[in-house]
Amino acid sequence: MSLLRILFVALVAYPVVLVMLGLNVRNRARLPRGGPAIVAANHNSHLDTLVLFTLFPLLSIPRVRPVAAADYFLANRFIAWFALNVIGIIPLQRKRAAASGDPLAACYAALERGEVLLIFPEGSRGEPEQMSELKSGIAHLAARFPAVPVVPVFMHGLGKSMPRGEWLPVPFFCDVFVGLPLHWNGERKLFMDGLQDSLRALRKKLAAPDHN
Repeated sequence: MSLLRILFVALVAYPVVLVMLGLNVRNRARLPRGGPAIVAANHNSHLDTLVLFTLFPLLSIPRVRPVAAADYFLANRFIAWFALNVIGIIPLQRKRAAASGDPLAACYAALERGEVLLIFPEGSRGEPEQMSELKSGIAHLAARFPAVPVVPVFMHGLGKSMPRGEWLPVPFFCDVFVGLPLHWNGERKLFMDGLQDSLRALRKKLAAPDHN
C-alpha cells in the first residue's frame, strides 16, 4: 500500500495544497528528516493532514503516519479501507473501554519502527482559526520515548478554506510555521504547557510583517 499512499499525495495532496490553496512554509528545515519523530499540529480542517503530507519528500510518505480518531475514520467499510490503506492512519480510540488495552499501543509500535507520527493534540477540529486546549495523550508518548523530538507546527488559513462540516475546499492561502523541537522534560503539565506555548508563539508570528 506504500505506492497507493505516494500516488495519493502526488496526485491529490500536492495539487490541492500547492495549486488550489498555495502554501507558505516557514522554517521547513526544522521538520524531522526521518523517524522516530512526532509532529504536533493545530487542527481546524480535513485539509490539515494533506498539508502536513506535502511538507515531506514523496519517498518518505509511507513512514509518515497520521493519528486519527477510530470512531470517525473507521465508521464504515469504505472510509476505513481508504483511511488505513491510502492515508495510512493509525486509528486512536478516543473513548477507552476498560478491557481495550492501551489506546496508544499502535503509536508506540510506529515510533519503535522509526516512523513519523502526525498528531493533532487538540483532539478534534475546532472553530475556524481558533485553538483549543491540548489533550495530554501526546505527553504519554513523549514520556515513553524521551529521545524522540516533538515538533510543533501551526497552520493558518485551512479553517477558512474547509472548516468543520464542509467537504469542498475553497481557495485560501495557507501559512505554515514550524517550531523548534521539544523533548520530554520529566513532568506532564510542564511538557504540555511548553507545547501549548510553542504553538501560541508560532501563531503570533502571523502578525509579524516578515513572518520570521
